[in-house]
Amino acid sequence: MSKVLEVCVDSLDGAAAAIAGGAGRLELCSSLLEGGLTPTPGFLIQVQNLTANKIPIYCMLRCRPGNFIYNRQEQEVMIEDAKILRKHGANGFVFGALLENGAVDMKMCRELVKACYPCPITFHRAFDFCERPTIEIEVIIDLGFERVLTSGKQANAQLGVKLIKKLMEQVGNRIIIMPGGGINKENFKYIMEHTEAKEYHGSFRKVKTHPEKQEGQSETIKVGCHEGPIYETDQDYIAEILNMLNNC
Repeated sequence: MSKVLEVCVDSLDGAAAAIAGGAGRLELCSSLLEGGLTPTPGFLIQVQNLTANKIPIYCMLRCRPGNFIYNRQEQEVMIEDAKILRKHGANGFVFGALLENGAVDMKMCRELVKACYPCPITFHRAFDFCERPTIEIEVIIDLGFERVLTSGKQANAQLGVKLIKKLMEQVGNRIIIMPGGGINKENFKYIMEHTEAKEYHGSFRKVKTHPEKQEGQSETIKVGCHEGPIYETDQDYIAEILNMLNNC
């Protein structure tokens, strides 16, 4: 299996930086500050123009921030989003849904799998909220997922290497286990050595040094709740991570 670095982006500039840095696959979403939500068809189309169909583009299906327990109306939103994004050429999809007891919501996932077909699918980090990961991974395999993104049920993948490795040994080649969550230059070698995974995921961003500000804009005007730094995808950082991956 070839090595792949998947980069998650929520802007056209971010997608361009990820492509230039050498990303092997893109995960498209909106609002990374909220953990990533469903991207718009317009965003997908413009990123396709950038990639010229040379890099797979997977779209997040997540209609709101917060937990991964969805009601019927929310499920319908994501099913319709999947159909629309598939129609516009998404190469794959990323989603996950849970029940209140921490088990995979098999009914909803089956419906989303059907809406995404024939595109490959990734079960995202909702997996890290499963109560019984070694059991739920078998459910995810049976549902037809191609891979699962996980930090090993820890705050970051470095802390979760033990479970990640255990899952990899359990599943063999039946599904791809893709470490993700807090991967950086300082811990990437450790994660690679302790998991021996072939695919890794991250956003690899830096603080934007000169946030755009309209002349004469009042400091008291706020749009939304975010007042922290603005982040942008770091092309050079991605290239460094990719170099580490290819030379491990």
